[in-house]
Amino acid sequence: MEHNNQTQVKGKIVIYQVFTRLFGNTKTTNKPWGTIEENGVGKFSDFTDKALEEIKGLGATHIWYTGVPHHAVIRDYTSIGVSNDDPDVVKGRAGSPYAVKDYYNVNPDLATDPAKRLDEFKTLVDRTHKHGLKVIIDIVPNHVARQYVSVHKPGGVQDFGATDDTSVEYKRDNNFYYIPGQSFQVPYAPNGYKPLGGEPHPLSDGKFDESPAKWTGNGSRRALPNIDDWYETVKINYGVRPEGTKDFDTLPAEYATKQIADHYAFWKEKVVPSSWKKFRDIALFWLKLGVDGFRFDMAEMVPVEFWSYMNSAIKTAKPSAVLIAEIYNPAEYRNYIHIGKMDYLYDKVDFYDRTRDVIQGRGGTDILASIQQRYADIEHHLLHFLENHDEQRIASPEFAGNPEKAKPGMVVSATISTSPTMIYFGQELGEPGAEHAGFGSPSRTSIFDYVGVPHHQRWMNGGKFDGAQLSASELELRDFYKRLLNLTRSSSAFTGKYADLHHWNRLRSEGYHNRLFSFARWSNDQKLIVFSNFSDQAGFTGSLHVTAPVIKDWGLKDGSYRLKDELYGKLIVTMQVVNGEGQMELSVQPLESLVLSLE
Repeated sequence: MEHNNQTQVKGKIVIYQVFTRLFGNTKTTNKPWGTIEENGVGKFSDFTDKALEEIKGLGATHIWYTGVPHHAVIRDYTSIGVSNDDPDVVKGRAGSPYAVKDYYNVNPDLATDPAKRLDEFKTLVDRTHKHGLKVIIDIVPNHVARQYVSVHKPGGVQDFGATDDTSVEYKRDNNFYYIPGQSFQVPYAPNGYKPLGGEPHPLSDGKFDESPAKWTGNGSRRALPNIDDWYETVKINYGVRPEGTKDFDTLPAEYATKQIADHYAFWKEKVVPSSWKKFRDIALFWLKLGVDGFRFDMAEMVPVEFWSYMNSAIKTAKPSAVLIAEIYNPAEYRNYIHIGKMDYLYDKVDFYDRTRDVIQGRGGTDILASIQQRYADIEHHLLHFLENHDEQRIASPEFAGNPEKAKPGMVVSATISTSPTMIYFGQELGEPGAEHAGFGSPSRTSIFDYVGVPHHQRWMNGGKFDGAQLSASELELRDFYKRLLNLTRSSSAFTGKYADLHHWNRLRSEGYHNRLFSFARWSNDQKLIVFSNFSDQAGFTGSLHVTAPVIKDWGLKDGSYRLKDELYGKLIVTMQVVNGEGQMELSVQPLESLVLSLE
């Protein structure tokens, strides 16, 4: 199995996703649609040495600073040469990080001195690296803000759409798709939604000047998109004709097994659409600033051939770059790994969804082993998570209502495969995302407005980052995450082999029910058994069987062996191997997990 990513840790990669705008905010007002002055905002400078050391100590190897590129915002920055954005095509007061306005600078909200914001970001990158952490930021290739204007682009760079022929719907080297003869109309909100909650604003008049209208980011071809469309963005043209055919060279099938150098050579002499070159140059710009990788938003909405072109250019410039794709179509997973040269894909529409079902009591654990088997050939490339900015907070009533219920799911998610684990800031503290921030609704921490994140703020403790305001249960939860994530980092077994024990125990062990889950992980120097109980009602007391193939691979002869729990280190278990099969007696509490290491 090819592991594209290089890292300096013994075990797995751990990604700490943080919504940069919210991380350092200490204000607790949380007024719906509140301004920066009312609700506060975090800055790059809030990621102090202490904060970064605590994030590293939690177990992180990489930080995904979400919302860094300059996106549309309502705040007036005309004093530094930035044009005002129209609230009619901005979601929330602080704006969506996925409506990028200028790819060659950063969000001015995040800087202490907005005029020097790019320098402040460079300083943050250097500070992050000093603490042994890698930096990931977003690139959003499918769409840009409706009012994209880069005032800080390098010499020779043209804005998206600057040379487009707007008289036609499609032309290969146009950056956008057009609706000739029609002007854009701001969508009507039947639910009574009003920009800024109805607050007066000079540009908030239900109009936005765009003629001819462009296709909307999610592909809507209407001059008047629906309110549920991504109306604040416009779709990028990658040389795909409106009927879906491709207006560029495609890769021969054998390139699925070829290396980065082969992909780079294939495209070097090819003529590619203008948008391809623009996004390649954007990625290379950020690499030169010290960024270590990218999370690509809605990657499957962009043709896979572009990713071969883009990612081979990135990897040629920086072989260690980490490339993560947001993708929700399992049928395309292998294409985006082998042809698109992605390092990691969201494992959302299978492992996350089914693990969530188990946590919520709407499904049993049998499916988890089946999913792992289904993707055995690409398991290293499937990024595991239980929270990110798009998903509901575990502690929200809409998900589990109690972060304790996700502990077994987190153990399984973090240990079942060799792929990276990602957590979202505040997850380790039981943050429920309960605030009514303005645009959107509770259960997800707002990415559109200025808001405080209460549980996270208690850990931050006014910038001390010592957790002094946390409750006992919050401290215990963070300790659990710290133990688990650091274990996955330090244990070679989690980058080694895997074997399902669950189905064998369903057949052999009386009382081993479908809320339990078990598997083995091992390397040359470490042998582990993971056992999790997803039930919040019933414990388990009984036998756990270890299959003969595992015992054989571990090189064990008949006899007694001791295993120690690596999560909390308090439990010693004896395994008896008889006739080449292992058996141990366990007593496990509701929601408890064990990671047992052969001594």
